[in-house]
Amino acid sequence: MAILAFNTPELFEAHFSVPMTGAVLNTINTRLDAETVAYILKFGQVKALIVDRELLPLAQKALQDEQIKLKIILIDDDSAEVKPSVELEVLEYEELINSGDPQFTCPPLQDEWQALSLNYTSGTTGRPKGVVYHHRGSYLMSMGTVTAWELPHHPRYLYCVPMFHCNGWGHAWTMTLVAATVVCMRSFSPKLLFDLLERHDITHFGGAPVVLNMLANAPAEEQKHFDRSIKVMTAGAPPPAKVLESMTEFGFDVLHVYGLTETYGHILESAPQSDWQDQSAARRSELISRQGVRFPIMEEVSVIDPKTKKVVPSDGKTIGEIVMRGNTTMKGYLNNKEATAEAFDGGWFHSGDLAVVQEDGYIQIKDRAKDIIISGGENISSVEIENVLYKHPAVGEAAVVAMPDDKWGEVPCAFVELKAGESTKDQELIEFCTQHMARFKRPKSIIFGPLPKTATGKIQKHELRQRIK
Repeated sequence: MAILAFNTPELFEAHFSVPMTGAVLNTINTRLDAETVAYILKFGQVKALIVDRELLPLAQKALQDEQIKLKIILIDDDSAEVKPSVELEVLEYEELINSGDPQFTCPPLQDEWQALSLNYTSGTTGRPKGVVYHHRGSYLMSMGTVTAWELPHHPRYLYCVPMFHCNGWGHAWTMTLVAATVVCMRSFSPKLLFDLLERHDITHFGGAPVVLNMLANAPAEEQKHFDRSIKVMTAGAPPPAKVLESMTEFGFDVLHVYGLTETYGHILESAPQSDWQDQSAARRSELISRQGVRFPIMEEVSVIDPKTKKVVPSDGKTIGEIVMRGNTTMKGYLNNKEATAEAFDGGWFHSGDLAVVQEDGYIQIKDRAKDIIISGGENISSVEIENVLYKHPAVGEAAVVAMPDDKWGEVPCAFVELKAGESTKDQELIEFCTQHMARFKRPKSIIFGPLPKTATGKIQKHELRQRIK
């Protein structure tokens, strides 16, 4: 059963009601195009679709594909700003709920390995792959998150992480486990988030680094500063240290975690150490931005040399690929044995992320395997350059990719989106980088303008490479 909805109670409820019937829950990204939605509905052999009325035009366009035959269940949310006309035969969500059997009891699970949910990868290149979760993995992820995030009983949680993304990092199940009060955030804006934190005495929320960046760059009149500590979990691309530094000014205690769709979300955490408090604010933010050590529920995580398959030394220099194994790795890719076998080559799940291991054992990502820049035989981390660019007061967002070069093979090229009302020149930014990193690593070219993003907010570097071509 698929659901195309915003972060509303209906989507939260579906995380329980659908599995309780023995069905598999497929949460669909609300920002996808109709063609991709149609592909997902066909590929997953969806039998019924729950859809928010505001998203009905998207669903109707996807359902023009004659190969798709399914039932439509409509969420008619009173808080929706847009209410398009209904042109399909639908069953109202509330009618469906009211028609249920009050004597129904959830049948006991026969097999922990049974499929629980289906999530699709971002699909930045080619068709997205369907990632199959099993009950055991999600159960253990919830238990592990309670431990790793040190969740108390009855927290007040703001759900601004899209529930379509890794099942909202599994927090629907995790927060139920600790009897939390959950505030659903239908649509995101920095002003609304700050207002909700204050209005509902929120103690915890999660958000990708792009969300933290938007909070840091919000107009001063929209920002709020709290005299209490609000726990924030962030995951995704390594958050710029400068952004993490600004979070402390709001009263946010940020835990940076790392994971993938294929691992139910977070499986590494940059667990803070007591001596980090003795460091400068800038250095402390750099330490927090590392990916860290494994969650208690992940059996094993390592960084290995892609060629020799040997574990890299803990020297903070030698780059290898992050690999992992344990119960919180996916069951596999739906109807794709070849991709599944490749992902689990040698008994490990291969992340495709390149990292080093610091002397203290903390893992730190340097790049995606496809994003590392090899210039004159030297490996240059695009993430390292991006972190430096974020320190410049005029830079709102930055992405660095390889640019062909006759002499060096390839060199770094930076795409930069400036903060509103700010200005700078390319040479000024290049000189700024030169002052903060080895000269050979600095970007050789700066291109200004909006950055293309996936439906989950990730910067689409393949589009930037295409622009260079």
